[in-house]
Amino acid sequence: MDEAELVRAIEQNAAELLMAMGAAGGGRQRDDAGVRWTIGGSPIDYHNAVVAADLTARTADAVIAESLQELKDHDVPGSWHVGPSMRPADLGERLLAAGFTHGGSEPGMAVDLAELADPARTTGLRVDRVRTEEDLGVWVETLGRGFGEGVKEARWVGEVYRRLGLGDPWRHYLGWLDGEPVATTTIYLAAGVAGVYFVMTVPEARRRGIGTAITRTALQDARNTRDTGVRYGVLGSSPAGRSVYAGLGFREYCTIDLYEWSPTRTD
Repeated sequence: MDEAELVRAIEQNAAELLMAMGAAGGGRQRDDAGVRWTIGGSPIDYHNAVVAADLTARTADAVIAESLQELKDHDVPGSWHVGPSMRPADLGERLLAAGFTHGGSEPGMAVDLAELADPARTTGLRVDRVRTEEDLGVWVETLGRGFGEGVKEARWVGEVYRRLGLGDPWRHYLGWLDGEPVATTTIYLAAGVAGVYFVMTVPEARRRGIGTAITRTALQDARNTRDTGVRYGVLGSSPAGRSVYAGLGFREYCTIDLYEWSPTRTD
C-alpha cells in the first residue's frame, strides 16, 4: 500500500468496526453516499458514531442536525470521527457551531507487519487467543479494570462481542502475567488490514512492556495466518500509546479528530 491507501485503510477499518459493533448493539444505521453512522446501540459516546461523510457546504449542516436529533431521540452521547477523507473541509467548525465539543485527536498509524520490531520480552508473560465464552468473560473482566469507562464500557463491549462471535474477522487476546490476566487487545480484519483495538494493561502491571508484547503477538498471529492475506497493521492511538506503537515500528499517517456531544441531564 502507498501512503494514500494506508490512510484510507486506517479510516475504513475503524469505520467498519464501529458500524459492526453498533449494529450488534442495536443501533440505528445510516449508510448512504453522503454519510455513515450507527447511533443508539451503545451507552458510550465513542460508539454512537458518525464514521464517514462526503457532504457539501449546502448539505453538511442539515446532516449534522439529523445526527444530533438521532442522539437526542435515543438519549445517548455520541461522536463524529473526522478523518482526512471527510468533507467539507470545515466540518469541524460546523460541528462546534452545532454544539459538539472537540474531544481530542487520535494519530492514525500503520506498520508493515514484516517490519514489526521485536522488543525485549517480559518474563512470565503469556498471550492467548480468546476462543470460548469463558475466555471472553475473563477478557471483559480484565478490560474493565483499566480501559475507557471501566466496567460499564467493558460489559457493553463484551456483550457485543458475544453476539458477533469469536471467529474471524474478530480476534481477541488475553495477556497473562505469572498466571494472572493483566492485558487485552482485539484485532479486527477489515479493509485489507489488521486493526488494533482495546489495548489495555491493568494499572498495577504497566510500564513493563506488556502492552507492546500483546500487540505484537496479536499482529504476528494475523500475519502468520495464510488465509487473511494481511500485510499491514493499523490503529488510532491515544496520546499515551503513541510511543509504545512507535517502538513496534508504527508510523503516523493521518489524524482523526473526535467531536463529542452528550445530552444535558437534570436530576
